[in-house]
Amino acid sequence: MKLISWNVNGINSALGKGLLDFIKKENADVYCFQETKRSADTIDPKMLGIDGYKVFWNPAKRKGYSGVMCLSKINPKSVAKGIGIEEFDNEGRVLTLEFEKFFLLNIYFPNAKRELVRLKGKLKFNEAILAYTEKLRKKKPVVICGDFNVAHKEIDLKNPKSNTKTAGFSPEERAWFTKLLEAGYIDTFRLFNKSPEQYTWWTYRFKARERNIGWRIDYFVVSGELKGKVASSEILPEVFGSDHCPVRLVLSD
Repeated sequence: MKLISWNVNGINSALGKGLLDFIKKENADVYCFQETKRSADTIDPKMLGIDGYKVFWNPAKRKGYSGVMCLSKINPKSVAKGIGIEEFDNEGRVLTLEFEKFFLLNIYFPNAKRELVRLKGKLKFNEAILAYTEKLRKKKPVVICGDFNVAHKEIDLKNPKSNTKTAGFSPEERAWFTKLLEAGYIDTFRLFNKSPEQYTWWTYRFKARERNIGWRIDYFVVSGELKGKVASSEILPEVFGSDHCPVRLVLSD
């Protein structure tokens, strides 16, 4: 089963930069998109009628903000929007698809923002997500994908020393990711690739992508029960269309 996750930074914008061609080329079983920034009356209709795929989405109440979306060839057993906490659910950050053998969570984690003004709220969201996933995990294994908005270790960004007080690399955010892994979850990419300079996001400024000055903040994380099913986990830096690139996970049957 092939899964793709991608923060598209505006689904309509990504459509104008080759998103449909990418979907057809990859032919994945499920696509999870974050930061779609669209609601039912503003999304490009082309995203709602792709042959072979069912569409599921959770837009934010605020127009032009946040939002997550899934395309799936496989009809899920159930679909849930949000996690039951209004302050987060209004932002359209979580979409859960239940399949026969696992739950798939498509999540757009909050950004702690400049000077970490939203750090407290982000950490509250993170803890709520962990509680939510642990509840689901009692029923069946869990796959979490999306933009986590955190680089876990120094290897996961180009300039760690100068970013210790920056959103996405604060000690508190990194500590929560460590807590997630210690709870029995696995950063699947690092099962296969332990090299530095493997990034999924680059600022649009300073020719950062061209110079590969980036951060790895997009992940596929699985609960430990699925470790033996992870066939591959990759970053696709050659794919353009956003300031993020897609990540791919393949699970064996």
